[in-house]
Amino acid sequence: MEVLVAGHVNWDVTLRVDRLPEPDGESRIVDQRASGGGSAANVAYDLTQLNVSTGVVGSVGDDENGLLATRELEDAGVDLSGLLRVSDAESTVKYLLVEESGEVAVLGNDGANEAVSPADVDAELVTNAAHVHLTSQRPDTAAHIASLASDAGVPVSVDPGRRLADRDYDAVLANADVVFLNDREADAVLDGPPKEVFANQTVVLKHGAAGAEVHAPEGHFEHPGFGIEPVDTTGAGDAFAAAFVAARLDGAGYEVALERANAAGAYTASTEGARQSPTAQALDDFIAERT
Repeated sequence: MEVLVAGHVNWDVTLRVDRLPEPDGESRIVDQRASGGGSAANVAYDLTQLNVSTGVVGSVGDDENGLLATRELEDAGVDLSGLLRVSDAESTVKYLLVEESGEVAVLGNDGANEAVSPADVDAELVTNAAHVHLTSQRPDTAAHIASLASDAGVPVSVDPGRRLADRDYDAVLANADVVFLNDREADAVLDGPPKEVFANQTVVLKHGAAGAEVHAPEGHFEHPGFGIEPVDTTGAGDAFAAAFVAARLDGAGYEVALERANAAGAYTASTEGARQSPTAQALDDFIAERT
């Protein structure tokens, strides 16, 4: 496979609400739908849409939600040989509250999505990949995978996600070639300019509707993003990372990778649901219509 993605595989229930609830307040549900989710699963699925062969390392329970969470991945051709199905366990379910502006709040049960320990990881899956992409997961497992890949000369990218400030990902970040951070995550880990904190690594800073920038040993690159009215930002960051990784694997420079990543994020944010990422042709068309 070209890219091995490791992290969470969930079942998502998306509730569109008139506003995000406040303490002792109430919000009205406008619409409800369910689909596969989890950052690792999203990125793996999104990469297949861009004609990149992928596999996933993650875990689900042996319940109905686990079957539902993996069915779409199987249909897309994602290699699930690295997936752990945990007996007598509940799969993780995330409840995504999406308000009219597209902003998202997340509720979730513990579930089985962090059952993968370092001992459960098939080292050959990691070392035989052309690229390894790590998303939010147990720090010890992420560090193990990053170390295996780094020692084998396999490039590693990391998108640590919302819980970065609460978890110790230092060992993971130390073995990363590319680090994806949104503005909130950057505030949590950057105590100086990116080029000083990650001197020999590439940092991709995601600014949402304001675009993104790359700080790399080769220089600094920016793209202003695409002006869209967000409908649902769920999965937009995962689509961004998938398109960036796919472009770089295809030999694109940072300017092109940023353009395609911003386009994929904007495309996804302009539609409902985390699994609304573009195909390669749809991404080409989206960019052509706006340039």
